[in-house]
Amino acid sequence: MAEDLKGRVALITGASSGIGAATAKLLAGHGCAVAVNFSKSRPAAEAVAAACGAAGGRAFLVQGDVADDATCRRIVDETVAHFGHLDFLVNNAGTTKFVAHKDLDGLSADDFQRIYAVNTIGPFQMIRAAESYLRATGGAVVNVSSTAAVTAIGSSLAYVASKAALNGLALGLARVLGPEVRINNVCPGFVEGDWLKEGMGAAAYEATRAAWNALAPLGRTNRPEDIAESIAFFLTAAPNITGETLLIDAGMRLAAPRPAAGR
Repeated sequence: MAEDLKGRVALITGASSGIGAATAKLLAGHGCAVAVNFSKSRPAAEAVAAACGAAGGRAFLVQGDVADDATCRRIVDETVAHFGHLDFLVNNAGTTKFVAHKDLDGLSADDFQRIYAVNTIGPFQMIRAAESYLRATGGAVVNVSSTAAVTAIGSSLAYVASKAALNGLALGLARVLGPEVRINNVCPGFVEGDWLKEGMGAAAYEATRAAWNALAPLGRTNRPEDIAESIAFFLTAAPNITGETLLIDAGMRLAAPRPAAGR
């Protein structure tokens, strides 16, 4: 991404770690001012903000859980009050419960409602809160979805459903936000990092990572920085793209058993 983003402002939810943190640092490195949203991890968010400053961008910390509508409106309003306007919104905050898909009793209605509240309703609330500001600047939105939405393989069935709903939501919003505002989804596959390692457990994480490296046509997994690059593309270098869903999976969806040696 070569564009100079001085004077532009991005709000990134769930930006204290992983994809959100990588996106904040990448945009800041091109001069963008970044609002770093976090829910609980203030020290981690402060470290991201410091890294953004060191990279050349201004950073602003704004705490809040996107599952709450009033909080979403406050997050947006505080960002605009601090920086003066808003150009980009990245809906990255997410949650899940790790439950084997065959364990139907492992998920309750409360589990579904919490996961939907953060993964699907939260992005809608953030977009609604930011709509007028984004229209004023001709801005852009990127939602961080998941390949789980299209493969139905993921941490739980509730997570799969929440991300599939997010993809559908973006299609509908693309029609009504245009022509001023573009909205697109990125759908990462396996992303290296503590969030997935802690949820899966170290052994399962390493086994899945090894299988991904062995089977994916590109022979690699995702790093948070890989996803950040695609988010930045949609924000800054895709003026005629909206309502798109991009799978970032090293070609894993194309994987097939490899022929035995000599065949």
